[in-house]
Parts: sequence; structure tokens; C-alpha cells
Amino acid sequence: MTYEFRLPDIGEGVVEGEVVRWLVKEGDPLSEDQPMVEIMTDKATVEIPAPRAGRVGKRMFSEGQLCPVGKVLITIELDAQAEAGGGAGKGAASTTKPAAASKAAAGPARVEEGAAGGRNGATVARPVLATPATRKLARDIGVDITRVLGTGPSGRITAADVREHRAPATGAAPAPRPAAARAPAATAPAAGDVRIPFRGVRRKIAEHLVHAKHTAAHFTYVEEVDCTDLVTLRQRANERLRERGVKLSFLPFIIKATVAGLQRFPQLNATLDEAAGEIVQRRVYHIGLATATDAGLIVPVVRDADRRSVVDLAAEIERLAEATRTGKMTREELTGSTFTISSLGALGGVMATPIINFPEVAIMAPAKIARRPMVRNGEIVARDVMNLSISVDHRVVDGFEAAQFLAHVKASLETPGLLYLESI
Repeated sequence: MTYEFRLPDIGEGVVEGEVVRWLVKEGDPLSEDQPMVEIMTDKATVEIPAPRAGRVGKRMFSEGQLCPVGKVLITIELDAQAEAGGGAGKGAASTTKPAAASKAAAGPARVEEGAAGGRNGATVARPVLATPATRKLARDIGVDITRVLGTGPSGRITAADVREHRAPATGAAPAPRPAAARAPAATAPAAGDVRIPFRGVRRKIAEHLVHAKHTAAHFTYVEEVDCTDLVTLRQRANERLRERGVKLSFLPFIIKATVAGLQRFPQLNATLDEAAGEIVQRRVYHIGLATATDAGLIVPVVRDADRRSVVDLAAEIERLAEATRTGKMTREELTGSTFTISSLGALGGVMATPIINFPEVAIMAPAKIARRPMVRNGEIVARDVMNLSISVDHRVVDGFEAAQFLAHVKASLETPGLLYLESI
């Protein structure tokens, strides 16, 4: 008996998943709960286990392909014991291990395609395949996504499809576009080329950054910070904490200063709800930490940073770093940030122009702290100096307000004693 396993609904708003890596081959024996495949969605990468024991039949999608929710992902030739169970008991229950897997058979949402693409007004049912970000874009700019023809893989609707579908101001229907116009330019092969599949985390990063760059109106502002007193405070704090096995980096101090700035200037801890015509100032302070990994850039989230001490922040940063290194991040640890800090530590360079972690409205990039000459009391002296760059969505935040925020962060870092001593 052949069992068809359909991609389950593995998260709110998820309509498809990318096959990142198959963990079994066709013909392999398969035990119940054995990991079969890694699937990446907009939210996270999840490992899907086998719902039944048997033998791998056919893998319906290749690595790098997008599988819509509800489509058959893999077939399993059931062994005699599983087949005798008739789908009852433990074997059937195991199919619900992924979140909301009971909805898998329903498949992706379907719409009636008439003027949107049916010939001679015929009504044709077709699935709407689009990421949550693309669906939000359609709502924001007033496009009925059910009328958009997708040019992506498997008919997937992209952000470009939504924008090109939008009718001109006259209200006229958008002109049809040739399929060839949407084809990406190919790179001619040359000797010595190394070709790496553009998929998985790297492709998700690319889609997210392109959407952010083309949606938010970016501008960047840079400030210079004298961190000499901060360097001294950190050194003394680490001496005091050595016997507790705690070592502080500069990042917990930067987070504390950032939260203080966000509390003073809440417009930078906000999102823009274009559909409702509202700016939503957040009253929680979940700080995303843009982190480089072997797979690409990810953003683990320190939740409720305003309620944490410097030592607690250091422990949480270390915990998230370990989960990142071992690939054990949960969806909750990768979502929900309200403001992001992109820090390269000692490799921080002089300054950066970071791309906003959409739908946030600001991202800050601390450069490395280095000894530089500065003028103090009319004399040139050596000081520990760091540049702070901030990129802001100009639709929501004015330049003067961004400068005020960064000045507040600068003041906190230059006179850190009052802000940090009680929390160490």
C-alpha cells in the first residue's frame, strides 16, 4: 500500500516550503518518526519526520524546489505492520507531529480565475502561491492577489508580479507583459567557475533584503562615540564577575543603551501598517541580533531586553549564539524583533549602511572600538572610539528624530556608570 504524505500546514500564513535537504533516498527503509526532509519556510527551517514505517517510494520535489502546502511531498510504501494498522492508532497520530498537520489534506487556498487569466471568461480553479510578505505587499498597495499571475517557480506570485499588476492611476487594467520579460539574465559560463545553488537560507535572505530595500525609504546617519569610560567599566565588571564564570562583551551594554533610546524615542521601535494607515509604536523591546552563520545571515531575538540586566543579557546572547551555531534555533527565537542591531564585533570596520530588518523601521550597526586621537580640553589624547551607524525608514522616522535617538545612545555609552551599575 502506498501512503501519500502531503506537506502539512507548518505555521500561520505559510503556503509553501522549500525543500532544503532530503535526509532519505528512494528505496531506503523508513522507521516511524525518522527525519525525512528539511523544509524551509518564511518563518524557519523545520525537520519533518516520517508518519509511518515502511520504505521510501518517490520523492515528489527536488532540493531547491518549492512544495505548496497540501501537495504530496513523498510517498511511502507501508510495511506489513503499518498497513495492518489501517491508519489507526499510533501510526495515524504521528502524522500530526508537524504543527497543524491535520490541515495538510486541504491544500493551498484556491480561487476562481476568470478575468485574471481564464480564457474567454472561463472559470478555472488555481492555487494562490505567495509568501506572507508578498501577500502583505498586495494588501498594502491595494492589489487583489487572486488576480495576479505568478511568474515564479510553480506559478508562485512574487513581489515584482504584485507591483507590475497594480493598475495605473487612470484605473486602466495593467498591460499584459511577455513571459520572457520576467526571465532572469543568465550568466555565460567561463573556465574555472564554481556554481553554488541559490536556495535555502541564502535565497530567503535575498528575498527578504530585496523586499526591505524596495519598500522602506532608507537613509543612514552616523555618530562617533567615545567609549573610553565604557571600556574601563567593562574591564572592572569582568574582574568582579570572573569568579561567577561570566564574561561580558560590549554588546549587552549597547543593547541597554539602545533600549533606553527606544523608550525615549518610541517612533524608532515601530512598524508601519499601511493597510490600516497607522504607525504602530511597540511597547515591547525585542532586540534582533543580526548574526553571520555558515548558512547565511540570521537574526535571533533577545526578548524583553528592557527587563534584563547586563549580566542576564550576556547569558541570553550566549545561549542564542550556541543555538545558532548548532542549528537549534526555534521559530520563536527568530521572529518578533522590534529593532535590530547588526554587529560584527572586532571586524566592525569604520561604518556601515545596514538594510532595515523589515517590517521594523530602524537598524543600528556598531563599528569596532579602536584607539584613536581625539581632542579633549584642547589637547590631543588617545581615546577608545566607536562609530554608530543607523539606517532608518524615512517614511516613519524624520532625520532629526533619528539623530536625537543616536545622540541619546551615544550619551549613555559615554557615561555608562549611572545606566549600568545597578544592573551588573
